[in-house]
Amino acid sequence: MLARDVTLYVLARLGLVVVVTGALLLFKVPLLPALAVGVVVALPASLFIFKSLRQRVAVGLNTHQQTRRAERDKLRSELRGDEGPLTQA
Repeated sequence: MLARDVTLYVLARLGLVVVVTGALLLFKVPLLPALAVGVVVALPASLFIFKSLRQRVAVGLNTHQQTRRAERDKLRSELRGDEGPLTQA
């Protein structure tokens, strides 16, 4: 689910760059300046436009980080011998 949200967010941001660049091209702005303006305008604007998607990605990343941290701490304590043997017979 996290990978899907991250992918969707990245594609949404790039899509906004394409839309802004395309709009500028309609006004006869050359490609490279239009692309540069598209990046400069669209990427910060996407922070506001795609706020809910960005927050979903942030929550997912935080959850993933907490899970990995808990697994790592558990493994380290098992390696130190704090929680008994790894396998029970």
